[in-house]
Parts: sequence; structure tokens; C-alpha cells
Amino acid sequence: MQLALFDHVEAVFREADGEISTNELYARVSRRAGIPDAEINAKTPIGKSGDRHSPLKRKIRWAQQTLKSQGIIERSGRGRWELTTSGKIKLRKIQPKCTMMAFSTELGAALWSLSDDVFSALDTPITLCLTSPPYPLRRARAYGNPDLSEYIEFVVESLRGIAKNLEPGGSICLNISNDIFEPGSPARSIYRERLVIALAEELNLWKMDEFCWHNPCKPPGPIQWASKARNQLNVAWEPVYWFTNDPSRVKADNRRVLQPHSEAQRKLIAAGGISREQSHSDGAYRTRKGAYANPTSGSIPKNVLRIPHNCPSQSAYKRHARELGLPPHGAPFPLVLATFLIRFLSEPGDLVVDPFAGSLTVGVGAQQEGRRWLLTECMWEYLRAAGHRFSECNDLAWNDEFLKIA
Repeated sequence: MQLALFDHVEAVFREADGEISTNELYARVSRRAGIPDAEINAKTPIGKSGDRHSPLKRKIRWAQQTLKSQGIIERSGRGRWELTTSGKIKLRKIQPKCTMMAFSTELGAALWSLSDDVFSALDTPITLCLTSPPYPLRRARAYGNPDLSEYIEFVVESLRGIAKNLEPGGSICLNISNDIFEPGSPARSIYRERLVIALAEELNLWKMDEFCWHNPCKPPGPIQWASKARNQLNVAWEPVYWFTNDPSRVKADNRRVLQPHSEAQRKLIAAGGISREQSHSDGAYRTRKGAYANPTSGSIPKNVLRIPHNCPSQSAYKRHARELGLPPHGAPFPLVLATFLIRFLSEPGDLVVDPFAGSLTVGVGAQQEGRRWLLTECMWEYLRAAGHRFSECNDLAWNDEFLKIA
């Protein structure tokens, strides 16, 4: 009955034209659920004090507070509530301890589930976890996000089951935000540094690198501190942290991601390399004559990854989502970034996972690169729309029960 009441409470807020009071909420929920007034107003002794309250009204308020914690509703005045801007986007979130297959291919599966419900019970070696957890934004997105004060614990606990199953030398890559500031201040939060330490101490992970994802399409910001107060510069990059549980056995191999030589590099190789011995920085760096003369398969990429956010694969996904009348995920990252990291940090046949799958980009990249994959996403609408990105797979199989939810 609690779950049924939750659905009724959410429906009342979505049907309301503006704000409603808690008493109005009781009346509308009782009408929707067909609960007699006498039953919803009936009081019984509750708790050690034995004070008399209505159990049904308490359950309705529990649902109300749950919607508030998810960023779907907010208080608009004393005893009055309304949908938030992001709450007006209809998303159906899976309930805890419930997991449903959305669809699968021969290489992987997408599950409608909370991540911990799957990965805490998993007993399969994982080679790579590539994910972008919800950012600790002050203004919540439609899918909700944890508060900054809870963020480190949220990420650590979300990765605990994955770290437990990480094969020796496996990797965890996290794309998180650099644009989180101290309240009312142009000073950036040091939550990223605290998160790195927490992952090292609590999950026994080693930091391998902090990739700089340079996004030339990133819009100007932070607006308050760069455009208005003029205390900051516009940001053009986000961090992607790379961890492993065993640096001596890490499965990374840069030969899988070599880039074509530049014209200058090709000319240098053709000319026989450096023409004379060189010395720089008071002799700290020396280059022998003939260095860089040997032909190689390509150039080793630098750890600054210049990848625009305008991704054709994501654009096609968003068009399809809108054709279905579904909201696309609000914070996808480009497929090129995912495929680069998947190729660098895993081999064909390895298992790649994403506990916050969103638009399913990690699954698409893993499928293209011949890796097995397992994704969890808690919002039905995102899974339904993003599943179209696998439509070219001959072995794509939807779960009819998942589709019936529409």
C-alpha cells in the first residue's frame, strides 16, 4: 500500500495546477485511491508516547518527503508545496530492491535498477568501470543528485561492490565536476581531493591519473564568478579520474589508442631524427643525435583529451527520445571519450560496467569495441529512449514487461 500511495502522491502533484497544501494533498490522494474519509482520518496510538495520529496521513507525508529528497517537489510557503522545475519532467524511478531487465544483446545487458542492488550482489570479475555519477549541483537536475555534504559517501558506497569485484589490474574511471564552489564564494570546493583520498583509503584504490577532458564546446561559466563577479576564468575542462586496485598489473595499454603522427613528426622520422645532440634546462633534459628516427605505429596520446561535447551519436539519441515523447538525459558525455577509455583500459571480451548509465554511452562504446557490458539506470525513460542506440544489433532483445510500463 505504501508504494501505491507513493504513486498517488506523485500523480497529485503532477496533476495540480500550481501549489497545493498538505491538507489538499490528503484529500486528493484519498479520492484517487478510493479511501473513505473516515479511514484516512482515523487515528491510532503511535510511538512510545502513544499520541494518536493517522497512519495513512503519515504514509502520505513520507511519500511527500521522499519526493522532496529526490528534488521533485519543494516547499513554496508554509504548509504548501509544488513541483520543482526539474520535477515537472516526468521520470519513473525504480524502487529499492527491485531490478528489471530492460534489454540485452549478446555482449551485454541494461537493467532498470538502483546500482547498489545489482553490484553489491554481483560475483563476476570486472575489468573497467567507466561512469559519471550525478554531480553535487546546488540546483538539482531532473534525475536528482546528492547534496555536496553527502557526495563522497554516496560515490564511495556506490563503487564498493564494483571495487570488490574488480579484477587485479582493473580500472575505475570517474568523470566528475570541477565547477563546485564553496557557498557564496568564488573558491572551488576541494571535494574532489577528499573523494580521491576516500577512494584510496576506503576502497584500497590507487590513483593512476587525472585526465583533463578539454571540451571546446563547454558553455561559458561559472556565470556568477566569471561573467558577473569577474573573479574566475571560464572553464573549458572536466576531470576524469583513473584508479586501479593494482598498479603493477594494470591492464592499460597505450598501443591500443595510438594516434596518427603529425606532419612534423613524419618529417622528423624521414630526416633521420634529431640532427644534433641537444641539452635543455641546465642539462636536466638531453636529446641524443638521431633520436626519434625509428618509425612507429603512431603517437602516444597526451593526458589532455580534447573532445568536443557535440556528439553525433548523442544528437541522434536525443532526437529519438523526443520522437518518443520522452525526456533525454540532461548530462551525457560524448561517445568518443567513452570508446577511447574503453579501448585504453580493457581488451575485447572484458567486462565493462556503468552504475549510472544515463544515455547508455558506455554500453554503446563497449558494444562497438567488442567488450561485454553491464549497465544500471534507475530511470525508465532514459533506458527506453537510449535503447534505440543498440537498434543495429541483430541480437537486440527487449523485455516485453519493461516495454509494457509505457
